[in-house]
Amino acid sequence: MMNGICQSPPDFFPTEYWHRLDDGRIQCDVCPRACKLREGQQGLCFVRARHQDQIVLTSYGRSSGFCIDPVEKKPLNHFLPGTPVLSFGTAGCNLGCKFCQNWDMSKSREMDTLADQAMPEQLALAALETGCRSMAFTYNDPVIFLEYARDVAMAGHEQGIRSVAVSAGYICEEPRDAFFQFIDAANIDLKAFTESFYKKICGGALQPVLETLKYLKDETKVWFEITTLLIPGENDSDNELNAMIEWIVEHLGVDVPLHFTAFHPDWKMMSHSHTPADTLTRARNIAISKGIRYVYTGNVHDSQGGSTWCHYCGQLLIERDWYQLGIWNLTSGRCNQCGESVAGMFDEQPGVWGSKRIPVRMQIRQ
Repeated sequence: MMNGICQSPPDFFPTEYWHRLDDGRIQCDVCPRACKLREGQQGLCFVRARHQDQIVLTSYGRSSGFCIDPVEKKPLNHFLPGTPVLSFGTAGCNLGCKFCQNWDMSKSREMDTLADQAMPEQLALAALETGCRSMAFTYNDPVIFLEYARDVAMAGHEQGIRSVAVSAGYICEEPRDAFFQFIDAANIDLKAFTESFYKKICGGALQPVLETLKYLKDETKVWFEITTLLIPGENDSDNELNAMIEWIVEHLGVDVPLHFTAFHPDWKMMSHSHTPADTLTRARNIAISKGIRYVYTGNVHDSQGGSTWCHYCGQLLIERDWYQLGIWNLTSGRCNQCGESVAGMFDEQPGVWGSKRIPVRMQIRQ
């Protein structure tokens, strides 16, 4: 399907978060990786580079593809359930996760990956014309294309379209404020709860992610949910799960939805086994036992673990079969049976998008 007439994007978009070093290099200050670049060099993320003595974004207005998804696929289960979201990403990433399941985009070092184009205003209009309630920055981490994501979110708000960030939360304090200022909802990928996992498997650090989560809770109105991909033998022990969930309860509260999703062998972790469904159920039960009210399983067929239940009376609130919604027992964000409030952003009636996934091609103005 074709939607939107797109102007050509700039080759180099000036950025703000960087500073000069005494040795002549320029340091990028967007994420804790702090890449130090000489003229012509790119950061590890691939899309931020030094050009004409400044740090520029090379993927502004460029995407690896646009697609309309169910919002539950982000995954977001408490944000406008059943509605369509216009999703897109670019190339590159500021982490090096060995298990990356979007590695063809996030690990790409080729500009040919960015074959589709859309400037912010055209993208917002395309979302409006296709009936999307929101736009999602996903497939790779939007932190690295901060300026493009920010401008798309602003353009979307002008059309009544909300913005969704799917991110690992690996970002520094100052740009974090700018990035989340126009974000309405986020899913933060909490990859594990040990520094050793982040260092060995992701090439990053845990603490900045925890700081992002606390920031979202304490300093913003962003609705956010958390996803952890459980990898057998790496981050799925009872001890680690208990520690992670206790931290969440203490610092984020019991209303933040948790998604435990199944790993399948990919990229540099092909020798690892799939996550058994029992592991996801065990993690879900631990979280529920510690007071978390909304805990989900993902990447497996599990109607019990995929549905939303009233934490007070046990009523089935939102039935889910993969991304297809069924029973709906919410009125004004409250349980129909006991009247208990359910955390999140809900319409009076659920959306009817279902599980459809529809690619969108933008038309380029010559």
